Amino acid sequence: MILDLKKVFLSENEKLSVETGFEIPGDAGKSGGEFSSEIRAKINVENHAGLVEFRADVSFDYHFNCDRCYEPVDRGFAYGFSHILVVSRPEGEDDDYIEAPDYMLDTDALLRDDILLELPSKLLCKDSCKGLCPKCGKNLNEGDCGCPVREPDPRFAALSALLKE
Repeated sequence: MILDLKKVFLSENEKLSVETGFEIPGDAGKSGGEFSSEIRAKINVENHAGLVEFRADVSFDYHFNCDRCYEPVDRGFAYGFSHILVVSRPEGEDDDYIEAPDYMLDTDALLRDDILLELPSKLLCKDSCKGLCPKCGKNLNEGDCGCPVREPDPRFAALSALLKE
């Protein structure tokens, strides 16, 4: 959605509130995941004494396979984002400000980037996921597999013999 923010930029204490929905292509997610619902966004833009603040609350459903046990997971996510908007960024300015040239802002592109940066780098079915057994491949969340817990490295056999003495 392209927002025309001219009235907000030019009038102190002016506000704009919109609700929108948009899609992110399925292959854009992390860890092979995909967005399984439309992204819903509540956007508020407000001019505070000449400083234009953009705030958005987004929510969506995301389908992925756990990075430890590879079980399929559907989970809902909700994030809040905030940015300061400017019509043009002076030379040498850092990325603390979002540029809205000609008072226009592409909210879909901005929120897509925010969401992709905010998604966790490790997507797990639960924080306590035990993963798969490195020997037999059994999902350890379903119970113990019976494999030896720890096999000593044969290169250190001489050292372990010294420790037993």
